[in-house]
Amino acid sequence: MSNNTNWIVVGSPDNYAATREHGFTIQGLKSRHRKKAETIQPGDRIVWYITGMKAFAGYATVTSTYFEDHTPIWKSKDPKRDAEDYPWRFHIEPVITLDTDTFIEAEPIARQMAHVAKWPAANWTLAFQGNVHKISDEDFDIIRLALENATAPVAS
Repeated sequence: MSNNTNWIVVGSPDNYAATREHGFTIQGLKSRHRKKAETIQPGDRIVWYITGMKAFAGYATVTSTYFEDHTPIWKSKDPKRDAEDYPWRFHIEPVITLDTDTFIEAEPIARQMAHVAKWPAANWTLAFQGNVHKISDEDFDIIRLALENATAPVAS
């Protein structure tokens, strides 16, 4: 059991691409998640869940405490939230980052997770509503192993 916390950061393909454009060195959370941002510490790990595609895209290690910055990087799809600029940010170091065409389908992985078991099986995607979720070490390891397997070289 680690002393660090694991997080799922839920975002659009465009916002994952924006994180990629910044070298996977920074991640932001929506303005309503300040309390969660305040608890994120160096050594914590984040997993990216991509909305629409229902896929996992990789994971990173947090390397700083949170800070406030309003420089435009990420965008909200909700027209009522045009002013959303994901101001609660922290630095990250990528561990595994997948390209769009190699994202891992989330459903078979999600169905093994305790975090997802809280919802009816037919509604598993409800576990990924919202911008950020804390998950257990066990759930993180399920995702991490799937990502590692996806990036393992194929034996010839």
